[in-house]
Amino acid sequence: MSEEIRVRRIADGDWDGIVALESRAYTPLGLSEGRDALESRMRASPGTCFALDLGGRLAGYLLALPYPESAYPELNGTERAAVRSSRNLHLHDIVVAEHLRHRGLARHLLNRLVTTARSQGYEQISLVAVGGSETFWSGRGFVARLGGPPPAGYGPTAVYMSRAVHAGPPVLRDGSVPDPEPAKDTARDAARARDAARDSTAPRVPDGRGGDSGRDRAPRCAEAGAPVA
Repeated sequence: MSEEIRVRRIADGDWDGIVALESRAYTPLGLSEGRDALESRMRASPGTCFALDLGGRLAGYLLALPYPESAYPELNGTERAAVRSSRNLHLHDIVVAEHLRHRGLARHLLNRLVTTARSQGYEQISLVAVGGSETFWSGRGFVARLGGPPPAGYGPTAVYMSRAVHAGPPVLRDGSVPDPEPAKDTARDAARARDAARDSTAPRVPDGRGGDSGRDRAPRCAEAGAPVA
């Protein structure tokens, strides 16, 4: 019997677990933040930050908050207040526990983020891809900003990326978005069928090292397990 997956608002009792997940994901990259910084991101915009439970236990989290376009949080700096006038929602951090990666869990957090952004009237989602994870985010519709130096403090290979929030398909009761109707092209249909079969068991999430773990850790942004900023 499969364990229940639940995406919910972050609660006070989650922070020890979130801090531990963040430290394990980002310390090897030299990008780990302190607890005060992490909590301040959530306080700035609690309605766009989420915890992921698997079988009733914390399995991951996502932190996002409104930020001016082309701007991003200062690592280890604390947020004073959210920029409420911004129509850009910045995905700062998304992490899934190491032993639970390669199971498609990050997708649930990303789906919730996109549907929340759409329902709250945001026009764009941005992130800072780190650790070589920009290829993964490109596959999710994010486009790299051309020109200029890499985002300060996020490492020499960091890339600022963004994607538009389009009026999308209806949202299911569990917060997910239904798959599009299959195309008539036979080869494409077969590929989609294979992908669907894989996703129904344990879809994987790429990381910033060319593998799949990054998707579960991301933005500072590296995966939905990759770091993001």
